[in-house]
Amino acid sequence: MMGSSVEFACWLLVVSALGKIHTVVGGCLGKCCRGRDLSCFTTDWRMDRVYGTCYCDEGCVSTKDCCFDYFTECPAQDCAVSDWSFWSGCAKPCQPSVRVRVRHIEQQASNSGEPCPRLEQRAGCREYRDHQGRNCGLKSGPALITSMEFGKGRPKHDSYGNPLDPGFCVEFALESRTPHCTVENRPHTHWMRYITEGFKVCVACEPPAMRNNSGSCQGDGQESDKEAVLHWQAVGNPRCSGTWKKIQKTQQCTCPPQHSFVFI
Repeated sequence: MMGSSVEFACWLLVVSALGKIHTVVGGCLGKCCRGRDLSCFTTDWRMDRVYGTCYCDEGCVSTKDCCFDYFTECPAQDCAVSDWSFWSGCAKPCQPSVRVRVRHIEQQASNSGEPCPRLEQRAGCREYRDHQGRNCGLKSGPALITSMEFGKGRPKHDSYGNPLDPGFCVEFALESRTPHCTVENRPHTHWMRYITEGFKVCVACEPPAMRNNSGSCQGDGQESDKEAVLHWQAVGNPRCSGTWKKIQKTQQCTCPPQHSFVFI
């Protein structure tokens, strides 16, 4: 009886020692791998309570052969990105063009974490000075419009701190539009989907789109009667255009946000 007790005690010591060895050399500590990597394995307890070969790569989650401590030692890391940069200048001066802003990756996704979002955004724009700083000559032509969101970024004061002319608003009744306004599915063209025939829209005329010498914006219809059919062009998608008729000029735009735009 005494001999059996001694043998049992020795067996417990051996098992305890093996357990300590497995804790040190096994498991996923320091062994986490990306994707499916068959070389990323060790010998330890698996999640299904089987002792033997187990893996520490991202693919083990789907193959169900991860080591017992995979989720502890290899937690999911979502992609982390920086804040958006400032918007760039327009790619081309004195004509409808595109501006860009970017952000960069600060931490790549790992262990099945959330992937990185888009790193670049584009939006339609127009600048009123050329590369030499000279004012662009604004010729008569169709109204160039973009989303009201673009107008929120316009300066409200000049370089001396004086308030700029707040401008005015023109209401139009939409007569027609090209089908390309709804076909495009890029972030900077989503606002064009709300340009719909038969709806009333409001378009703000503000500096710098407002010409100082005339107090008007290109294509605002101030010199046209209410029956005149006027043309408009969406900045950011040259194939999105159409016609409208002027309803009235007001001090402020009162249309719903999705039907409010700015001259550019």
